[in-house]
Amino acid sequence: MKSKLKFVVPVVLLLVLGGVYKFVLAKPKVEPKPKIEGTVYVLPKEFLVNLADGRFAKLTIALVLAHDDTSAEAAGGEGAPKPPEGFGAMSQEAVVRDVITDDLTDIKDNDLISRDGRVRVKEEVLKDLKKHTDVKVEDVLFTDVTVQ
Repeated sequence: MKSKLKFVVPVVLLLVLGGVYKFVLAKPKVEPKPKIEGTVYVLPKEFLVNLADGRFAKLTIALVLAHDDTSAEAAGGEGAPKPPEGFGAMSQEAVVRDVITDDLTDIKDNDLISRDGRVRVKEEVLKDLKKHTDVKVEDVLFTDVTVQ
């Protein structure tokens, strides 16, 4: 009986100590914060704009929208007018595209080729979208950029 007790006591002690650690001393796992807050809406039709010095750029642009932004949800449901080909369901997409086109037209090619230039252009587009639309944009993404 004593030999069994010598084996059982350490096992029970280890189990108790493991339980104490898990429930009392161990820090609870914290869910990592998402890197992108909100939803990403890719503007379906690419942009083709004239740059300074006779060059042009072709871009695909996405917008990071706030969680509470509903502008990208399909409006009207069944029977609602269908947007023109190449356009998405965003209610103010035409205004968004106009603002972006105005900001990109006639900029220098280096503003899209260099990283610092793209950051400045994105900031300008973001500022103008917030100023001229009701879309709750948090960030502007250039997903594809070609300069010729």
